[in-house]
Formats: sequence, C-alpha cells, structure tokens
Amino acid sequence: MSQEMKSDIEIAQSCKMKSIKEIATQLNISEEEFEPYGHDKAKLSLSITDRLQGRPDGKVILVTAINPTPAGEGKSTLTVGLGQALHKIGENSIIALREPSLGPSMGIKGGAAGGGYSQVVPMEDINLHFTGDLHAITTAHNALAAMIDNHIHRGNDLNIDVRRVTWKRVVDLNDRALREVVVGLGGPLQGVPRQTGFDITVASEVMAILCLASDLDDLKQRLANIVVAYTPENEPVTVKDLQAEGAMSLLLKDAMKPNLVQTFENTPALIHGGPFANIAHGCNSVAATKMASKLADYVVTEAGFGADLGAEKFLNIKARTGGIDPDLVVVVATIRALKMHGGVDKDQLDEENVEALKKGIDNLAKHVETVRSFGLPPIVAINRFLHDTDAEIDALKTWCEQQGVEVVLADVWAQGGEGGIQLAEKVVKTIDEVESSYKPLYPLNISMEEKIEIVASEVYGADGVEFTENAREQLKEYQRYGWDRLPVCMAKTQYSLSDDPKKVGRPEGFTVTVRELRPAIGAGFIVALTGNVMTMPGLPKEPAALNMDIDEEGRAVGLF
Repeated sequence: MSQEMKSDIEIAQSCKMKSIKEIATQLNISEEEFEPYGHDKAKLSLSITDRLQGRPDGKVILVTAINPTPAGEGKSTLTVGLGQALHKIGENSIIALREPSLGPSMGIKGGAAGGGYSQVVPMEDINLHFTGDLHAITTAHNALAAMIDNHIHRGNDLNIDVRRVTWKRVVDLNDRALREVVVGLGGPLQGVPRQTGFDITVASEVMAILCLASDLDDLKQRLANIVVAYTPENEPVTVKDLQAEGAMSLLLKDAMKPNLVQTFENTPALIHGGPFANIAHGCNSVAATKMASKLADYVVTEAGFGADLGAEKFLNIKARTGGIDPDLVVVVATIRALKMHGGVDKDQLDEENVEALKKGIDNLAKHVETVRSFGLPPIVAINRFLHDTDAEIDALKTWCEQQGVEVVLADVWAQGGEGGIQLAEKVVKTIDEVESSYKPLYPLNISMEEKIEIVASEVYGADGVEFTENAREQLKEYQRYGWDRLPVCMAKTQYSLSDDPKKVGRPEGFTVTVRELRPAIGAGFIVALTGNVMTMPGLPKEPAALNMDIDEEGRAVGLF
C-alpha cells in the first residue's frame, strides 16, 4: 500500500514506539516522577516543574491557523510535524497538545492527534479514553450537579432559586437529545422537578479550570469559586457555599497530572486538557505548557480553530493567567482553504484558481495582523496538499513577501519531521533574530464592555458591538459582583471572522451581537455568547462512529 493510500490509523499502528520509560529518561525525568499507564503512556508529577524552577523557560511557539473550512488546515498535524522537525535538526523540543474529545472524534470533525507521519501515538488510545482525564472531569462536574439537586431536595438552606440553577450536567459525546431535559420527575422522593440540560464535557467550566490551574491548591480554590445558581434576591451561590470543592478536587487529583506520550518519530509530547475553542479558551493546560517549557528548549503548542478564537484566547487569557511568555506564532494556511475563503465550492478545490486564492488571502491577512497586534512575529506555514499548483503556491508566497511575512512550504503529513525542516530552521532563526514584545490586547482594569469591543474590532475587524437588553443587564450585574475585571472569553463561530458562519474571507461593515454573558468565575473569565454557538453539538447524518470497529486482534479500525 502506498504512503498516500494509508489511513492515519494504519500509519499510527506501524509506528515503532519506544517504551514510555525511554521517553521519560530522554527528558531526565526520574522514575519517582512518572506513573506508567501501560507501556506507552504516563502521568507526570507536578513536582517536576517545582524541581526545575531555576531552569530558564524554553521558547514557546504557538501554532494557529486561518478560519477553518471543510477543506481542512491540518493545524495539529503541523504542530506535531514542527516538533519532530526541531528534533531532527538537533534541537531539544517537546510538543504540548490538547486531549481530543469523544464528541468530535465520533462525530464529524475527527480527532486531534495529528495525521499522516506527524501524529502522536498511541493514536487510538489518545482519541478514545486515553488516561481517563475527560471521564474524571465528567464525574467531578456531575457530582456537583447531584449535590446541588440533593441540597434543594433536603431543605434548600442556601435558598437556591430552582428556576436559576445554571449548572447543567455533561457527557463527552455529541447528543442533541440532551440539550434540554427535565429532572426530578416521579414524585417527592425523586427530587424537585426543574428544567435543565446537558453540555459536552469539553465545554464544562471544570475543564477550563483544570487547564488554567497551576497546582492542586489553585485547582481547589478555582472550583470553590464556581457559580452554580442564584437566590431569589439575585445573589450568586457558589461551590464553596455547597462545600463541594474538596470532593471535586479529589476526583480530579490524577487528571491534574499532564500525560506523556510520543510522536511517530519518538519526539516527546505532553497531551493534557481540551476545552472547546469556540466556547471556552481552546488551549491545553497551563500545567503541561509550563512543565514542557522547563523540560525542553523549544515548546510547540497549538490553540483551537483560527487566530480569532484559539490564539486570541491563548494570548489574552492563558498566557496572562499562566505567566507564559510566547516567542513566535506559526499561522497555518492551505491553498485549498484559502480558495474556499475566496468563494470556490468544495468540489472544485482541485482545480487551479489563482484569482480565488488571492481573494481568500484576505482571511490570512487579518490573522497575521492579529498576531502582530500582540507584539509577536508571525510565520505563515503552507500545509501542502496533493493538488496545490506551483502558480497558486507562488501567488501566496509573493503576497507574504510583499507583506514582510516569513513564509515556508511544509509537507509534514507525508514526510513527517523531514517535511518541516525548512520551517523549523526558519522558526529558530526568527526567534534568535526577532525579539518578542508580547502583550495582551487589553488591560484587566477596563470594563467588560470595552474588552469585548477591543476583541471585536481589533481581532474580528468588526465596526462595533451590539448588546441585547439581557446582556446589558448582565453587564450591570457583573459589575456589582466585581466580575467585570476578569478577561473575556468570546463564544463565536469558528467559520468566520464575524459572528455569522456564512461570511467567509474577510468580511467588512459588520457588527457583533452579544446575546448573553455567562460567568466562569472559577476559570477566571466571563463568556460572551455571540451568534448561535451551542454547548452541546449534535451528530451529523453519517457520523464517523459508523466507520469504527475492531479487528479479530482487538485493534482499532476506521478511526480516521
């Protein structure tokens, strides 16, 4: 079978993996600092970061992308490929990725383990149950939900308004039938009837907290600050009021430890946490990124979707919260996706169309501007596909050169680290020559309204922001509670710079409508919902799960 015809799972299963002990030893991690999960996965002790506190931080490279299209951009694949390429040119590199969710894995989007010869392995484990982190988050979240309903049933000493319980339940699957449910039916012994619903686990505030907590004490404090409901007098009720933070922390103690695996070429990788980027902040954990920066000289990490979502939140929320000082941003683009942003239908992407490509470059241009607005140098990585023509590639390169943007062609899906060597060399050279002047886009001491307007205008290119009457009332409430000094986490469609998924390319003359605000006080940000962003996705007509199976030897089949 030729290299092009092999599926990602077939390629992953052909990998000659090293034992996880070898990978840990390669990073100078002692046996007391890691717990093997089988032969090829391990949990790492948070004490590693403390032990290496005096070591200078490694260089942090953030990989982001243009707005995603059905044509695919390959951001995770490029992240893994760049990490492997840095290793190939003799640099001490490590990769820091998010954990995949079962929802998109069994739905339509696919996993988040990379692809081709730039994958993290064991791919099937990583895309399914892995080390159980998402199950632990699900359990901690739902334990809190059970304690809320039990408190109401047992007399409701906190005077919770049952109409204003904001804490739903979660499951890590796409299940639209659970979006709106009624609990407590069946009479007095079954609890108090009320309307609620389910979110997907990766949209849980518990997930966001796990990914922003620096240690177990910080985790417990953040959990205690979660707002779960309100009283009839509109006062917030927290996890601390319910005394539930201890039990939740206990359920999450192992999930707080970053997971160590390896790439197809045996480069070390930390995979930990996975909040959605169009709902939450879309980055792997602070704990894993900080640990990676102490274990290696170069850390390659990624943030979900385009620079308008994941990168904006990495730079305004995660880096600020975790004390991370990024050095460079790689913006992944494909000829195919740029042609879609230029108006080409998906079934015509294999045909050369330089004019559509030039029109679609406007989308890339906005993301490059966004990266520069944070004081960081961008490098455009062209993720090569089979039908890309020389004329199209030359047109994109010419635009980048005219804009003074470094650009490199990469082919890491087919060639692994070898296909990213030119990119790796460019990254190292740029970091050496261009000093980062990273700074978040807004200070925390301005109003929530101003923060939202700054993100909308400077990152999306919007003319302004409209707040619904409900959102305006919430802005007043949050100011009264003292929550207005937190960062903002925008919940927006990933498909467009605007809040309308149909507006591809670089839309102009639009306003963003904020319809609702949601407090994530434990995570440490306020979520601003725009458009029709759902916290519980549904399955497509033909979900990826239909192709999944196991063979006679118990090996995964049809997993991408």
